[in-house]
Amino acid sequence: MQSKTPTILALDFDGVICDGLLEYFQTAWRTYCQIWQPSQQTPPPGLEEIFYRLRPVIETGWEMPVLIRALLLGISEEKILQSWVSIASQLLVEENLQAKDIGEKLDSLRDEWIARELTDWLSYHRFYPGVIERLQQAIALAVKIVIITTKEGRFVCQLLQQAGIELPPGYIFGKELQRTKHYILRELLEKNTETQTIWFVEDRLKTLQVIKQQPELKNVRLFLADWGYNTLVERESVKQDPRIKLLSLSQFTGDFSTWP
Repeated sequence: MQSKTPTILALDFDGVICDGLLEYFQTAWRTYCQIWQPSQQTPPPGLEEIFYRLRPVIETGWEMPVLIRALLLGISEEKILQSWVSIASQLLVEENLQAKDIGEKLDSLRDEWIARELTDWLSYHRFYPGVIERLQQAIALAVKIVIITTKEGRFVCQLLQQAGIELPPGYIFGKELQRTKHYILRELLEKNTETQTIWFVEDRLKTLQVIKQQPELKNVRLFLADWGYNTLVERESVKQDPRIKLLSLSQFTGDFSTWP
């Protein structure tokens, strides 16, 4: 019988707890301007909104300015949703660019922004409605909250502290650790007793599918956050999945007993 309350609630950060779309676009646009040097340094009207809609196709940072390039070249949203990997690869070849170079440029611009105006950078992040309150309630119930994210752990810590959430040392697993999410979940299982239960909430379906393939993680309950950076097709695909459960924001912010 499955427990109705997790001992450990493991959460992705961007797309589950925090909406970083505003920051993503700002960083992507600055990188785009540095690489392609457009005559206008102001984004065209409507570009930002289309970028937000297409955010689910992005897997790594270098793709963000390339997505802007694709849109400004007139490639349709539908085509991008269907064939983004091949479109991105083709653009790199056609424009004689390297993904690694773009990624380094983007990280450098972000680091400069953070070093120069940390408060401004932090202000481009928004917490999803009710999430902070839910975390506080879970902590009050003695549920261990663990963050597993590709964001730098120090920034996750600062954002949570601004919202009044203080997690103990070692409860945030960030980009700097350079470990996969399934590896970290395995570590959590090894460090805790067999009676403890782990629930993991993530907005990237591919990440959950990789975790699902790990035999040693078969007892970890997996949830796809439907308010995060995923597509309708992805959300529909898990409705019949016996292992990955689609979770709404209202369910997340409600009592654990109501979770699917």
